[in-house]
Amino acid sequence: MQSMPEGAATVLDAGRVQDFCNRRWDEQLLPLLQAYIRVPAKSPAFDPDWESRGLLDRVVDDAAAWARRQPLPGLQVEVLRAPGRTPLIYFELPARGCDADDAVFFYGHLDKQPEFEGWRAGLGPWEPVYDGTRLYGRGGADDGYAIYAAITALQALHEQGCARPRCVGVIETCEESGSHDLPHYLEGLKPRIGQVGLVVCLDSGAGDYERLWLVSSLRGYCGGTLEVQVLEEGAHSGDAGGIVPSSFRVLRNVLDRLEDSATGRLLPPALHCDVPADRLAQTREAARILGEQAWKRFRWHCGEDGQPMLPVTTDPEQALLNRAWRPSLAVIGAEGLPPRQTAGNVVRPRTAFRLSLRLPPLVDSAKALADVQRVLEDAPPYRAGVRFVPDRGHATGWNAPTFAPWLEEALHAASRACFDGHGFASIGQGGTIPLMGLLGSAYPDAQFMACGVLGPHANAHGPNEFLHVPYARRLTACLAMTVSAHAQALIASHAGARPPSNRHA
Repeated sequence: MQSMPEGAATVLDAGRVQDFCNRRWDEQLLPLLQAYIRVPAKSPAFDPDWESRGLLDRVVDDAAAWARRQPLPGLQVEVLRAPGRTPLIYFELPARGCDADDAVFFYGHLDKQPEFEGWRAGLGPWEPVYDGTRLYGRGGADDGYAIYAAITALQALHEQGCARPRCVGVIETCEESGSHDLPHYLEGLKPRIGQVGLVVCLDSGAGDYERLWLVSSLRGYCGGTLEVQVLEEGAHSGDAGGIVPSSFRVLRNVLDRLEDSATGRLLPPALHCDVPADRLAQTREAARILGEQAWKRFRWHCGEDGQPMLPVTTDPEQALLNRAWRPSLAVIGAEGLPPRQTAGNVVRPRTAFRLSLRLPPLVDSAKALADVQRVLEDAPPYRAGVRFVPDRGHATGWNAPTFAPWLEEALHAASRACFDGHGFASIGQGGTIPLMGLLGSAYPDAQFMACGVLGPHANAHGPNEFLHVPYARRLTACLAMTVSAHAQALIASHAGARPPSNRHA
């Protein structure tokens, strides 16, 4: 086994790690993210002209240029491009004091969701605003911070001369469009990535900002456009009403096959799965920690009496299960509906809805999509023109493997060191990260540290999105400590000994 380099530390000084990460966030990362927020680098699904605009290329080149300037000996940073595909950053840092083959694989993305409406006065998607805790603007938390936090964590280890495994990273620009370009790049990078022992995904969320949160599962995704056509042209509502069925009513009737509108429960059995016993136990613990914040974390509409509307359920455990392990439907767009100010008394010829379905982690997305299409299109009412056009991308969810003892101990130690003595907690997330399923299949023996900064009110994809900077600082330090613990576990494993206790100095 390779010997430790002269002066290399075997025990990481947690205080020094936190001080280093705090300084880097204040001096470098905050200004970098403010500049990143100003670039409307929307994902290809929301900007058909992304290639000619060059905004994805711009944020990729900016991030890659910064990474190349960092004083990390041996760090290689490349921007990969292919005709018609979104660009991707690949970085690699050789091992230090640890000759095991298992690499740490970092993941993030730089593409963004569109603007959306409803930003509060003084805030906007493309103008960063920092109030001392929250950095507002599109993409800072989802997921522009990822590459900067990953490289900073590795710098914190280098600054103390600590051992580390070989580290690789993939930062894509197609995640918000379903990551349809990612498999192409991963296939080409496979020989260079090699064997992976730990995957660090920085594109998820947290239950609160008081401890390190690890994501134990992610829902899958499928969707498409449901269109109903009843006429070739609009007709006077006084003439056609009662004879020509409303396209909206037909569409509503068809949707009732998919969703119980009274409860929100999706009806096809193929969209459901059983919840594993360990995930039920973790959900109960997360519900105990979060209590009513499991549903109060959203900005609910209040009526004239000042009372907020009610959620689907006020039971914290059921709310968390609904969010992570049960399917849900959202109508995210519509066509064929004129603005109300210009709406004439016309029976409209067509109505189209864009549907987004979140699927439980163990449901196959391709099979679910086929079942949804069959349910919606079969036997259309009145023989109306009913058509469901699936989206280009869909993704099966992900259920994390059980933590290895060394990783569970390392995560608790890092969380306690950085979050005032609180150990880490696990939570299922309702979002989708296509890469996780891909990596889970490609590296079945790897451990996973899926985490992120999207805690209460962070509101990714919506208005007033923000990055909680104190949490991001602490998460960055936790990354460094966990990578260090992984190196120690590998060294001990090669020496035939039990991995040392990861008690940070």
